[in-house]
Amino acid sequence: MIKDTMISIQLNESGTHHLEIEERHLITINDYALFRDLVDSTGYVTEQTLDKLKFNVRSLIATADTPKPLIDLCYEVIYHPKMKGYGLKNLILAYLDWEKATTTTHAS
Repeated sequence: MIKDTMISIQLNESGTHHLEIEERHLITINDYALFRDLVDSTGYVTEQTLDKLKFNVRSLIATADTPKPLIDLCYEVIYHPKMKGYGLKNLILAYLDWEKATTTTHAS
């Protein structure tokens, strides 16, 4: 059973927009390795990075046996009207923190 963990990420620099990310979203990102090779060698997360993620997810939805988790991720997070490069950067950081905590928990 997946616990109901919620993580709030900031979507803009001024801090006026936030988005609640559920653990199931992070699990979907992990299951499909959505962040692998997403950011180029500069390390900057931009609007183009977000576009690349959107294209990757759309192609996965078309070929997935059970696309519902990907569709939910798109609808609730990736295609959120306030999601921009800044929000994606914070989503990636939240995912890395979650991944580290999950790995530590399972290693214990």
